Amino acid sequence: MNQLESYLSLSDDVKKALKKGSPVVALESTIISHGMPYPQNVETAYAVENEIYERGALPATIAVMDGKIKVGLTPGEIDVLGEAGLSVTKTSRRDLPFVLAHKVMGATTVAGTMIAAHLAGIHFFATGGIGGVHRGGETTMDVSADLIELQKTPVAVICSGAKSILDIGRTLEYLETGGVPVIGYQTDEMPAFYTRESGFKLVQRAESPEEIARAFEIARALCYPGGMVIANPIPKEDAMDERAIHEAIEEALAKAKKDGITGKDVTPYLLDFLATRTEGSSLKSNISLVMNNARVAADIAIAYAGKKWERKSF
Repeated sequence: MNQLESYLSLSDDVKKALKKGSPVVALESTIISHGMPYPQNVETAYAVENEIYERGALPATIAVMDGKIKVGLTPGEIDVLGEAGLSVTKTSRRDLPFVLAHKVMGATTVAGTMIAAHLAGIHFFATGGIGGVHRGGETTMDVSADLIELQKTPVAVICSGAKSILDIGRTLEYLETGGVPVIGYQTDEMPAFYTRESGFKLVQRAESPEEIARAFEIARALCYPGGMVIANPIPKEDAMDERAIHEAIEEALAKAKKDGITGKDVTPYLLDFLATRTEGSSLKSNISLVMNNARVAADIAIAYAGKKWERKSF
């Protein structure tokens, strides 16, 4: 056993799929522990995995458990993670060695999931929204590690843009400076998580999973070190009213500042506040966009692999 194998554990299905060159889609676990309340978090995790199965790819939910990065959680492990909720350690790049060393349970962020997916050999990852430059980040320097990871780890992240609680304009500038392609999937505008528009235009647009798969293949051939952001808007029927969500976010940010919420506690605090403030509408939208991103990620992974995952073949 080499050193990596001591800390990286792939499920049997993931091992077999990767060996056969079958499509696999990575899924993060912070969305389970910190992104939604129990039991909606567990129900959504199962539903997202099922969407990927139905599309013809293999889902691989990632978390840290028992001193290992587990790629492809069992239903029982997802249940444990979901019930533990906010007590689970949010695990980004800086946290992985410590969480592994202490054998505590860790929920991987976008950055943490990208690292684990790359170590496992998975190219595509579906999530809700990436982190970014926080509002006021020009003075606080509060910038998500996700943006750094996208510059150095070759994984394509399918998301509904940056979370709308962030400074989307500065987030795009940061990604541009880092040479990270941000590709609008059937859109010319950066989505803003709960809404389809942000007011910020994108340079690159793709109409099909095949276009994105080809671009990713070329990036790998050119030995580009970083990943890609595939910006996929929330379905129209579940998008929130732009003015209403903007007002709710402003109220949430003001309350977070008053309550002294900082660092990695900000996002879960704001998401919980918004779910209450919008009487569950934001949670419904969150679930819808995650499901949609899972479908698109599966389609891209299938286009890249040139085949679907045949469950019975194993």
